[in-house]
Amino acid sequence: MFYFRTIYVYLLLLLPLSAQAGLDSYSFFHVTIETPWAIFIFLCFLVLAPFVVMAILYWYFALQRYKQKNKTVAESESE
Repeated sequence: MFYFRTIYVYLLLLLPLSAQAGLDSYSFFHVTIETPWAIFIFLCFLVLAPFVVMAILYWYFALQRYKQKNKTVAESESE
């Protein structure tokens, strides 16, 4: 672990002075009017994805249950 930290410090020292100053502050983080929309879109997909997966799985297993039910009904009618 110490080895990786040492390498990281040496890599930081190789950066230009302005990049080193930017790492200590949030001056490199520019917020524009598109930033809230980007966050909203990202979180919207992150929040809605489980619901979409849940609906797909429910639909899939409902069809499997329906096929199984029809299969047992068809077998009982043929006997």
